[in-house]
Amino acid sequence: MIENFFSIDGKLLKLAQQAEVEAQEAFAQIEENSAYNEAKVLKAFIDNRVSESHFAGSTGYGYGDRGREALDAVFAQALGAEDALVRHNFVSGTHALTTALFGVLRAGDTMVSITGKPYDTMEEVIGIRGEGNGSLKDFGVSYRQVDLLENGEPDYDRIPEVVKGAKVVYLQRSRGYSLRPSFTIEVIGKMIAAARSTNPDAIVVVDNCYGEFVEKKEPLAVGADLIIGSLIKNPGGGIAETGGYIAGRKDLVELCSYRLTCPGMGKEVGCTLGQSRSMFMGLFFAPSVVANALKTSCFALKLFELLGFEVYPKCGDPRTDIIAAIQLGTPEGLVAFCQGIQKGSPVDAFVAPEPWDMPGYDSEVIMAAGAFTLGASIELSADAPLKEPYAVWLQGGLTYASGKTGILLAAQSMLEKGLLKL
Repeated sequence: MIENFFSIDGKLLKLAQQAEVEAQEAFAQIEENSAYNEAKVLKAFIDNRVSESHFAGSTGYGYGDRGREALDAVFAQALGAEDALVRHNFVSGTHALTTALFGVLRAGDTMVSITGKPYDTMEEVIGIRGEGNGSLKDFGVSYRQVDLLENGEPDYDRIPEVVKGAKVVYLQRSRGYSLRPSFTIEVIGKMIAAARSTNPDAIVVVDNCYGEFVEKKEPLAVGADLIIGSLIKNPGGGIAETGGYIAGRKDLVELCSYRLTCPGMGKEVGCTLGQSRSMFMGLFFAPSVVANALKTSCFALKLFELLGFEVYPKCGDPRTDIIAAIQLGTPEGLVAFCQGIQKGSPVDAFVAPEPWDMPGYDSEVIMAAGAFTLGASIELSADAPLKEPYAVWLQGGLTYASGKTGILLAAQSMLEKGLLKL
């Protein structure tokens, strides 16, 4: 029992029991999707004849690295792609996205985001913010966007007109630091269809971060050409220590590989330095770990809804990513919540996070992330920019039991500071 090890108010524990009961239907759907995706990933391992020899690392140029080639093939099959580029030397999801965009765009081309302004760290990559830093804008790539409607839904009427003549149509699956809904595979398919109605040759690129293995399909199944993500999020299963992937059309993946290494070499070079085993193993565990993160998220959403806070999405809403947002209303609430999450972390639980000027963001950000892998948001973590609407974004949870404890400690931290009432 949690109360044997942690000091949590009895009324809060009772409310947690109610939240867990009310979340059972959502839990059942999560477990069904997880079972499907675990079978899909297992079949990819078997079909591609993964063996222990694939775990051996290479050095130097990495010529003939069998593990690297097999990992690409397993990822490609699991994600429904023709090919994949999976590498430990992608330093983040933003790096993988940047590699993909610079790989397929050229001077004079146009990129259109049809899900409004992208995530904060992409602004300088595109050239929306900052000058002379080597952005796409600096290299002659034009940018425009289709803003979302006031309710956060896609503007299907404007998409066909705005994407005319664009080389790349860009979609962000998750909500990022906004309260708009994350986009389901079904909705992504409708957006792609709207774009292709006037621009059938556009390259559709989807920022798939936080979305892998949440649903039974990935965006490639509904017309996307490339999907991109980070291995310290969903597909690394909490085991991969670093890395990212680009998956999709074979010809486009090859262009992206030329950007990551150099033209003419592409995927044929790049040593693995002993990282292959953790990336294979992380992918194998990913569907199960994603399910634990989703169950943690649903519990948090239901608990804080019962405590009187606005939550996005609701516990029972269909999920397409692991991110949840809780509108706490004050900077003090954000700090107390994140400090409580940190107290329930297996690493650095003794640390009290404070807001700071984090690179790539336009306001102070507070982050709780007591993780085995630095910045791994498939592990229980919470972060928030200290600005309106004073919402905290929550993600991760390697196991449901530990994730639930972290959420309860976040609520307890707020309770002790007089920021919620029971």
